[in-house]
Amino acid sequence: MKQPATTALAISADYRRFVEELKARVQSARLSAARAITHEAILLYWDIGRGIVEKQQTHSWGDSVVEMVAADLRRAFPGMRGFSANNLWLMRQFYSEYSAAGFLEQLVQEIAEDNRHDPRQTKPVTQPDDRSSRLPLSARVLEQLVQEILPAVPWGHHVEIVKKVKTPAARLWYLRATSRFGWSRNVLLNQIKAGAYERAVTEKKTHNFPLALPEYLAEQADEMLKSSYNLEFLGIRREVKERELEDRLVSRLQAFLLELGYGFCFVGRQYRLALGEKEYFIDLLFYHRFIKALIAFELKVGPFEPEHAGKMDFYLNLLNDRERGPDDQPSIGIILCAEKDDVEVEYALRSKANPIGVASYELQSKLPGELKGKLPTAKQLADVVRIEMEGEV
Repeated sequence: MKQPATTALAISADYRRFVEELKARVQSARLSAARAITHEAILLYWDIGRGIVEKQQTHSWGDSVVEMVAADLRRAFPGMRGFSANNLWLMRQFYSEYSAAGFLEQLVQEIAEDNRHDPRQTKPVTQPDDRSSRLPLSARVLEQLVQEILPAVPWGHHVEIVKKVKTPAARLWYLRATSRFGWSRNVLLNQIKAGAYERAVTEKKTHNFPLALPEYLAEQADEMLKSSYNLEFLGIRREVKERELEDRLVSRLQAFLLELGYGFCFVGRQYRLALGEKEYFIDLLFYHRFIKALIAFELKVGPFEPEHAGKMDFYLNLLNDRERGPDDQPSIGIILCAEKDDVEVEYALRSKANPIGVASYELQSKLPGELKGKLPTAKQLADVVRIEMEGEV
């Protein structure tokens, strides 16, 4: 029996392709609309916070004005959310802290640093357009902050950053990272808790990316790599073998992906590579959505050894020849070890043609420096317990 025209059309390849294109367009429009709403909401909240601060300064209004404004806005717009008194207090804080001199000074420094490294990165503050050329430097920086940086981050993320991050440099770092990598609020909270900013600015990264990759790609790979990874979520309190470490990471894959950072997609464990009659296995293989490259991880429970770099270089050659897609960037290797000597790593990577990074991991949180040596050791605690028990007998 002949199929109805509509049925034949529905199963045709051209129709399915057409519908997929439309679905992609709808999704793109939805994302654009969501971004536009976020942008306008942030500008609105900034204006509300600024208005409250300025009126309080001009008319000496007390704190009760915040509750009064919140109540009036809720009555005027009963169907809109976000006008609670608590949220208006946050808007006031949002404006006050991001317009503060200390934060703007930090932004001026970072924009100047960006321009020195890459003039295309952002508009040079020292070379404004005609419209803003008559504004003071602080006003031009504030305009760039309000129009470009703040609207790129959702309101809920702003609330977490303002509440949990106190220094201007750290706040600006988390704002830019959230915007650049599209962090969800949970990812942002995880990064703050793990001290991602502190690790990024205080710990040296060891890799050969500038030697093995084009400049633009080397910068992206450097941002992707951390100098150390916090694996406290594994709950390991004793010495383990490499396979058990791998088992734990795979069993807690979601937590590990959060620690790696946004953009990593898990491909497999003990990923098989064949060469002639021999087989080789990569501990963990990922794909990075934004760098568009395979990322191979090798796990080491001991310190870094130079031969680890040679083995990773070999694996990357196989990945590039056998697994790399036609539009993919060169594969990148990361050796994750218990500890490393930066000088030894530098010499080991100097002759390697493939991009390789070496990072350490922590299984337990480190004590703050001011507490080192001031807390009792496990033996001292055990001795106290033993003495107490003997005294009770």
